Amino acid sequence: MRTLVIDSATAACSAALFKDGECIAARCELIGRGHAERLVPMIGELGPLDGIDRIMTDIGPGSFTGVRIGVSVARALGFALGAQCQGFSAAPLMAAMAFADHDRIDELTVVAIGGHGEYFLQPFARPLRPLGPLVSMPFDDAARGATSKFIAGDAAEDFVARRRGGEAIALTPDAARWPLIAEMAPLPPAPLYVREPDARLPEMRR
Repeated sequence: MRTLVIDSATAACSAALFKDGECIAARCELIGRGHAERLVPMIGELGPLDGIDRIMTDIGPGSFTGVRIGVSVARALGFALGAQCQGFSAAPLMAAMAFADHDRIDELTVVAIGGHGEYFLQPFARPLRPLGPLVSMPFDDAARGATSKFIAGDAAEDFVARRRGGEAIALTPDAARWPLIAEMAPLPPAPLYVREPDARLPEMRR
């Protein structure tokens, strides 16, 4: 089984190629913006893509643009290569990365940068049990809702500083660490929207 995993949901951009569960090539860069220009060349740097059986893409939460870029690239490659295309969520991946790197932590809250000044939050317990749903909320609500001492994710340092308490575990999703959540049920390859879209269709005139 050959699996291509891509992630462009946050300020990081990463891609990894697996054969029978073993990572044989990987790239990860913290680029901020420019995922549309960097992701495809990065995938090409992994080596030949012939024989790819499955493509996994991060569907969020994260940057609206970054998530859509990753999903679009995954779908296009899946069609071109005749490979199955599936999704995974950034939240459990970041939680799994934090648990794997910090043995002393039994509970944490993943906090990611959301839109319009909001934060994405989801609490987890070791080994990777969700303690609540993924939500998006303003800082004041998020500070009350995130009761965990340990905060992990791309917004961890900012969140802990604003809350004036807790311990930040700054990290971004990395495609090379996808095996940490490989046993989770795959998700549809479509952007994961936690909050209602700001743009609405115009109402029909009567």
